[in-house]
Amino acid sequence: MNTPIQHLNDSLNWAFINQQQDSLDQYKPKLLVNNKETNDYVLTPLLEELSHCHSFTFSVAFITESGLATLKSHLADLKARGIAGKILTSNYLNFNKPKIFRELLKITNVEVRLTDLSGFHAKGYVFQHEGYSTIIMGSSNLTAQALKSNYEWNVKLTSFKHGGLLGQFQSEFEKAWQNAVPLTHKWIEAYQILYEETQKANQKVQEAIPLIPEMIPQTIYSPILPNKMQQRALKNLQELRSSGSHKGLVISATGTGKTYLSAFDVRNFAPNRMLFIVHREQILQKSMSDYQRIIGGKDGDYGILSGTSRVEHAKYLFATIQTISKNSVLTNFDPKAFDYILIDEVHKAGADSYLKVIDHFEPAFLLGMTATPERTDNFNIYELFDYNIAYEIRLQEALEEDMLCPFHYFGVTDFEHNGQLIDDTAMLSQLVTSKRVSYLIEKIEYYGHSGESVKGLIFCSRKQEAFQLSDMLNVRGYRTVALTGSDHQELRIRSITDLESGKLDYILTVDIFNEGIDIPCINQVVMLRQTQSSIVFIQQLGRGLRKHPEKEFVTIIDFIGNYKNNYLIPIALSGDKSQNKDNIRRHMKDTSYIKGVSTINFEEIAMQQIFSSISNSNLTELKILREAYIELKNRLNRIPQLIDFIEYDSIDPLVFADKHSSYYHFLQKIKETVPPLCEQEQKYLTMLSAEILNGKRRHEIVLLKLLLAKDNVTYEEYVNSLKEKGCYTDSETIKSVIRVLDMSFFTEPTKKKYGDSAIVEFVQDQHFSFHPMMSRFLQNNAYFRQMIVDIVHSAFLKNEQYVYSEPLTLYKKYSRKDSCKLLKWYSDESSTMYGYKTKHQTCPIFVTYHKHEEVEASTNYQEEFISPEILKWSTKSRRTLESEEVQTIIKADQLKIDLHLFVKRNDADGIEFYYLGKVHPGENSAYQATMLDKNGNSISVVHMNLVLEKSVESKLYRYLTKF
Repeated sequence: MNTPIQHLNDSLNWAFINQQQDSLDQYKPKLLVNNKETNDYVLTPLLEELSHCHSFTFSVAFITESGLATLKSHLADLKARGIAGKILTSNYLNFNKPKIFRELLKITNVEVRLTDLSGFHAKGYVFQHEGYSTIIMGSSNLTAQALKSNYEWNVKLTSFKHGGLLGQFQSEFEKAWQNAVPLTHKWIEAYQILYEETQKANQKVQEAIPLIPEMIPQTIYSPILPNKMQQRALKNLQELRSSGSHKGLVISATGTGKTYLSAFDVRNFAPNRMLFIVHREQILQKSMSDYQRIIGGKDGDYGILSGTSRVEHAKYLFATIQTISKNSVLTNFDPKAFDYILIDEVHKAGADSYLKVIDHFEPAFLLGMTATPERTDNFNIYELFDYNIAYEIRLQEALEEDMLCPFHYFGVTDFEHNGQLIDDTAMLSQLVTSKRVSYLIEKIEYYGHSGESVKGLIFCSRKQEAFQLSDMLNVRGYRTVALTGSDHQELRIRSITDLESGKLDYILTVDIFNEGIDIPCINQVVMLRQTQSSIVFIQQLGRGLRKHPEKEFVTIIDFIGNYKNNYLIPIALSGDKSQNKDNIRRHMKDTSYIKGVSTINFEEIAMQQIFSSISNSNLTELKILREAYIELKNRLNRIPQLIDFIEYDSIDPLVFADKHSSYYHFLQKIKETVPPLCEQEQKYLTMLSAEILNGKRRHEIVLLKLLLAKDNVTYEEYVNSLKEKGCYTDSETIKSVIRVLDMSFFTEPTKKKYGDSAIVEFVQDQHFSFHPMMSRFLQNNAYFRQMIVDIVHSAFLKNEQYVYSEPLTLYKKYSRKDSCKLLKWYSDESSTMYGYKTKHQTCPIFVTYHKHEEVEASTNYQEEFISPEILKWSTKSRRTLESEEVQTIIKADQLKIDLHLFVKRNDADGIEFYYLGKVHPGENSAYQATMLDKNGNSISVVHMNLVLEKSVESKLYRYLTKF
């Protein structure tokens, strides 16, 4: 077995001499760049190294608040583990704002020093590990743009402690460190004066430069122009009207400029009169002001119809739904009074008041706008607008388009009361203790905010909590107010004005600010309540996403307790509606999907709480699936097919197969009107849903698609088609495909479940055809055929995530039965495989990394990763070094037996394991030991090292080993 030094030598050979040299990924030098197409960022390996280092050393010229924010939760976790580091920086060019130095002082496990070296411009990150160090050097300073957005080049290198490059770095760093001064409050005060003087001097220089037209910023003299989203939406709206449509729906994330968009469209439409309807009076004045900026005209052309203003005859009328829906008001308007009617937050339009107004008027065009068209009351908002979606842009796209203010989300651990985390049943007295308030203050101060002063919203779980917390925060020196639905309009408006002007630090509320409130200055959102809904979560997060000149980003602090609905957090942040637990777990361990310079961070204990919630939740209960089904059906105006769920990023079709045998059975369960199928047709659907829909092998899918197009397919035609798709075509694989589709692969109970009738026959070893029964069903039942075609097409889409040229794809999940099938075993032997089994020159090895406490002693094997490329593994109990099956594994390389390693985190992950690739027994690593059975008797077991051909990728490695 190669030593770490030999591995490092191999990696250096690969990097500098011959890239064909085999070497482990862990040690390979890498060029780190930011690539939004592949979600690869400089930040990712930096955080990975930080998460498991023993200490760290940064030398960076420039630091921004946003850059430091990307590390804060990780640094907090390191502090909890007693790990510290050093940061060397400077005041070079006075780029670093004084506030960033105050932020650095909050991080007590980091020692910061300032160098006055002339032209200090160093950018280096060194992470010390056991026996080696990782170095990241290049162009990236500690800024969010450099770590996640800008075009940067950085090199990541591994060095053992006597390495020359590492020694040079340490020597240079130490010289600069010894001559640098410690960061202190006194130093910051002096720097504040210098910084302000420099800013004033720069301002005077700018003011002294004469302004010429080419130098005047466009915003000074140009009108407001549509952004990219608005331009596309305006074009779509015009095309919609040109096609004869009179209604349109715009789905646009909070903060993307829906009001401006509608004003641009009204200007293009040029109506004689327009009606703008909202659900809250305080929105009207701002909306009217935005329209005046875009459309212009006389002040008298604009008017408000609400509880406090009774203008009815304005050209551009802005009304609350509460007022205009009153009979005494509505009847004053002729049905054709308005050419153009717009409804904001139109997801509320299922209410009687909205429908009453919509039914009354007959506009030439009706526009609805919402960030969240999803409904839970079965009202079809799409039908209301004739299924005309003029434009749709969700959170991820809006962030990528730089339309929203970037955010740094921190999932932090909630307060422990008497050793227990706050949970769903927490009493008010537990939520408003003095200790919890101190804990709250500690977290909001640590994670901070962009800008000089906080302007925050705190969402509480209940009204009394909001009032009492507000009082307790005020006693601690904060300026806060609690607002609920009971407070009158004037108090709400005054409180918002006070927050904007700096008279208030926080507004505490329960749910009245979830939507429809525009406070762009908000730079911190605190979620001090459990997540009950993905929609509400995004609405509350969205309160801070509007851009404002005084903030670079918004801080989202989510206090995560022991709540059963915690699984909704990764669903909301990722927008993943698949209801697939594995997908949701992946979004927890890899948050690089978030676009722009925004980041998602979880403290370790908070992450454990979410993983626990995912494991304990029932994401596939009928109520949840029915709601998602209805949502897609409403959008499509028809019964969705499986492929629709994939294309519209909705439920993973496999959920229907796993939970209800097939999509057809699910439709029956929810009492959808569908044509009847006989028992055998249903069993065919069950088989194909369970065995083919997952797309884990392309071969069966290709054959079924060919047979759906023609009755007979020759062996040659099939093989040629596989080759065109890039699939391997050895004879054993073709035989395996036949055994699956003629049912001979399966056990007797499974055959009975699937109908014990072949789907495909290999006739006279020359050509393939459907079994006569299957063929008859396909010819005589168009609905059955449609269901089969849908499964095949969906399987093709699912298969795109797998490698076609190999039986197994690295890091994808497989069950024991999958391994039998894909490794070309003659039959399903998964029931007797247990931890491993050698057959047909292959040996799949299955490891449950964190075993349940109640697992029987004789099967509680000691297995752990020594490193990302070495697993310490145990055979079954009562085996010795002389046992035949043990010797077979030890000599696997000589016997040309392929060992395949599959690992899952724990039993909560289900029956599927991550495939980690081929492994080899470590040379001379096997030894015999003893363990105790349940009766306390000694039994033998063999331990050995399994060396992976490819190191486990870091995110998955941490996921498997950490919790």
